Order: sequence, then C-alpha cells, then structure tokens
Amino acid sequence: MSDITTLIIGAGGVSRVVVHKCVQNAEIFGTIVLASRTKKRCDEIKAELSDAKIETTFIDADDTNALIKLIKKVNANIVINVALPYQDLTIMDACIATSTPYLDTANYEHPDEAKFEYKEQWARDAKFKEAGIMGLLGSGFDPGVTNVFCAYAQKHYFDSIETIDILDCNAGDHGYPFATNFNPEINLREVSAKGRYWENGEWIDTAPMEIKMIWDYPQIGKKDSYLLYHEEMESLVKHIKGLKRIRFFMTFGESYLTHMKCLENVGMLGIKEIEHNGTKIVPMEFLATLLPDPSTLGARTKGKTNIGIVATGIKDGVKKSIYIYQVSDHEECFKEVNSQAVSYTTGVPAMIGAKLILEGKWQGKGVFNMEEFDPDIFMEELNKQGLPWHIKEL
Repeated sequence: MSDITTLIIGAGGVSRVVVHKCVQNAEIFGTIVLASRTKKRCDEIKAELSDAKIETTFIDADDTNALIKLIKKVNANIVINVALPYQDLTIMDACIATSTPYLDTANYEHPDEAKFEYKEQWARDAKFKEAGIMGLLGSGFDPGVTNVFCAYAQKHYFDSIETIDILDCNAGDHGYPFATNFNPEINLREVSAKGRYWENGEWIDTAPMEIKMIWDYPQIGKKDSYLLYHEEMESLVKHIKGLKRIRFFMTFGESYLTHMKCLENVGMLGIKEIEHNGTKIVPMEFLATLLPDPSTLGARTKGKTNIGIVATGIKDGVKKSIYIYQVSDHEECFKEVNSQAVSYTTGVPAMIGAKLILEGKWQGKGVFNMEEFDPDIFMEELNKQGLPWHIKEL
C-alpha cells in the first residue's frame, strides 16, 4: 500500500467514480480522505468499498481556511476537486497555501453569473509557481479527454490543425420525463446560455440552440447536435497551432428541449434571488430540489455515450480529417462503479490525471490545461482504466 494520502473533495456521482477508480489503483493513491459538506454521502460511498482504506469527513469547500486546516491535518499529497465549479478558487487557494498539487474537472463558474471561464484560475499561475506545485485544470472528459484527443491528433496526424469539432452524445434513457445527468443547476445554466464558437481569431456568439447539425455517432446512430459554448475551447485556441475554427456540439432530444424552454419561459432557470411568501429563493436552486438527483440515475439508465473530436488539417501538404472518439455503456459503468456513464467518463480521467501527477509523468510548476502535456501516456491509461478509444480517417 502506498504511503500517499489523496484528498477528494465532493461526494456526488463523479466523486463516486473517482473514489472507486482510485481504490482500483490503491498502489498509487494510498489512503483516500473523502470530504464533503454532506458527510452522509461520503459514508455511503465508503460503504460500497468496505475493504478499502477510506476516511470520511465534513468540509465546507467555500471556506479556504477550513480547507487549509483539512489539507494539513490529513497531510494530503494531492487534492482532487470534484465539488461544484463555484468552489474551484477557494480550493485552489488552499492548495497554494499548503503547497499541495491540485486537480479539477471543470473550470470556475461564478455563482451569481451564468458564465464560466479560465481567467481567474489562470491568474493563479504565478502563485502556483511560487508554491512549487502543479495545478491541472479540466481533467474530466470534456474538458479533459477531448483536449488530450486534440493534442494526440496534433502530435501524430497533422502538421497543423485547421478545424476542430468536439462532439458529445449521450443516448442514455433514464425513464424520467425530464432530468439532468449531472448537477441540475450547472447543467441547465450551461445549456440555456448563448452558444459560442471561435473562428479566424475571434469569438462568435449565437442564440441558444441556434445552430444544429445531424451527426452519425458510431454505435449510436444519427442524432441532432446543437452548438454550445464549452470551456475546453478557451484553452485549445491557445495551444493548437494553426487552428482556424473550433466548435462544440451536444445532443439533445426534443422532450428535453421542450421541457427546458418551458422552464425558461416561466422563469425557473433564473439565478437571481426572488421573494416568495416572504422567503428569498433562487429559482434554479429550487428547481434543482424538484428534479431527480443525478446520483440516483445510474441504476435506471440504459444506452451509450459517445464523445470525441473531428479534426481537419494538413499533413505533408495534404488535407485530411480524423475522428477520435470513445463509447461508454451506462449499464456497464453502473456494474463497475455504481454510476452511469456521464459520471464515469468524467471520473476516470480525473483519476488518470491525478495518477500521472503522483507518478511524476506529468510534471510542472504553475497552472496547466490538459493539452499542454504529452498525450500518449494519458491515451494509454484511458485504454487500461476503462475508456478505450477509437480513431478513424474520414
């Protein structure tokens, strides 16, 4: 058993996957300390792995001082942040104060503004350097694996990449008329926001769901796919040489879109406080309490996910396109880790990123995005850890 202590903050569906996969790689991760505002959820995850070396505790991830005390108390060698994106900065600051490597799966999102960007996390680069530690941002699937797919394509298939389309399809069916596959507030804010893509050096905004295309996803079939803004594009435009355009598409069924539009029309997607019978509430937060808990969807979700990238560029003077993608089965994921594929495809890459940091295979001082490191070893780990991928030329 390793003498490493791995501190995991958050106890939702993704955290469950991260804990299971860290236990499967216990020789690297050693003792796991699982901390959340809801300790009961931590204990439930621990109970699924009764033979593993797991400790659970309470933490308010909005409280930097409390985080600092916890990191010092458990003598953490790495912090894996799978809490809410609102809490990225407080957790990063605690890691800076304690000189502890940091990893997350989604970039910072302000609680009072439906906007997510890397600006405030990148601004901590100098402090991470001063502390002599590494911060790895967005080590989920998208962002995360999609960034690594792009880096892999750049390294092995192109002299320069001109266009990238990131394609995210969840063809799972949970049986509910309307539910979200991860935190409802984060999911609905993301989907109802304006679309955005990058072309010829500038960002272009679109109305929500304005641009649609039909894509034939391997092992799933043709699905309506809608252009959204997604955070990995912000870093990829900095690091993929020769890039002229990058877009992100996600699939949605008509039922989902109809429900979401209705909720938006009646104000249920609002993120500002309103007064109801003398009590101040945030409509989006209230809606989240009414919707099914995403962590309970695993046992009833059937179907598959397919997430990948299509890259077009130049190799030896010839234009070519390749498609790199990964397919996961919801039921198979649940059999392994008691979570559906959306959580699985996020949690496994989080574990892999942390593993590469602890093994010293991805090294650096400062704040980094996934595509800045050698993609080959990450791609090898995907095949070993349950996310086998495919490449085909188009």
